[in-house]
Amino acid sequence: MSYAGGETTMTRPYYIFSPGRLRRKENTLYLEREEEKTFIPVEDVKEIYIFSEVDLNCKLLNFLAQNGVLLHIFNYYGFYSGSFIPRQPQVSGYLLVQQVQHYLEKGKRLKIAREIVAGASFNIRHNISYYAKKRERLKDVVREIDIEREKINEANNIEELMGIEGRIRDKYYSIFDDILKIEVGDFKRVRRPPDNMLNALISYGNSLLYSATLSEIYITALNPTISYLHEPFQRRFSLALDISEVFKPLLVDRLIFRLINKGMIEKKDFLEEVGLTYLNEGGRKKFVKAFDELLNQTVKHRQLKRYVSYRQLLRLECYKLIRHLSGMEEYKSFKIWW
Repeated sequence: MSYAGGETTMTRPYYIFSPGRLRRKENTLYLEREEEKTFIPVEDVKEIYIFSEVDLNCKLLNFLAQNGVLLHIFNYYGFYSGSFIPRQPQVSGYLLVQQVQHYLEKGKRLKIAREIVAGASFNIRHNISYYAKKRERLKDVVREIDIEREKINEANNIEELMGIEGRIRDKYYSIFDDILKIEVGDFKRVRRPPDNMLNALISYGNSLLYSATLSEIYITALNPTISYLHEPFQRRFSLALDISEVFKPLLVDRLIFRLINKGMIEKKDFLEEVGLTYLNEGGRKKFVKAFDELLNQTVKHRQLKRYVSYRQLLRLECYKLIRHLSGMEEYKSFKIWW
């Protein structure tokens, strides 16, 4: 099965869940599965997400590169494996120098990193406040998070800042049992590998958000390997981790709350192995469909005075960072206003 996501622009993401062969034929794409062929007009494609065994070759990759199509690949368990990213359409030597300088100079890096944590923690607080109206215990957690948030601008290095961010998230996760209509008990975040349904959903959602963020960075002239809160390392695009951090409460956590509390995701949508829990194919399809629909929801932007999609908010965050790096306007991270 393949699924074409909705988009407010001319191109859109495509999600492939069934085994087959993805190939170029003349100037378009074909997905071949047993005796079935699906025609995919390349001018309609923004990015492709592959969640199954799909054969492809260099001819196809060259064709995707020529058309600026990104390819995100997930493994058997639905965990993110990697991305094929064509040469960026926009390149700026000046911006690259500024990115590097802002990473190398402690004060400049710390300023951006603080604002990332400020945005992420504000959005976490906003999520909790919504549910805290009738639950006194959640109000106590909001107050505890406020105390931690006051320490953000006092952090003298990235390690201290990450410590603050970690404590805020631990407090946040501690009240998931109050928010969700399932028993999660004393929930602890476990990443590699996820050990229960909730950890599996968070990991899967974070992977989708990371991929979508990387696709938006690609459109700009930003280098995705140079980051400020997360350390740049080999084999990952750490700037996508930075920007994703700000949007997790809106685009992953809220979605999980809704899917579970409305019974849209259930225990039958998961598979369990020793020490590992992951979404089955049906569960992944449900999550991807809901995630894509969420990215295409719109909200009226307070500064732009027009409606923008949640996906466009990711791109606008990139442009805000560019303006900061260029000395045009101080970076203020995204904070939920509705």
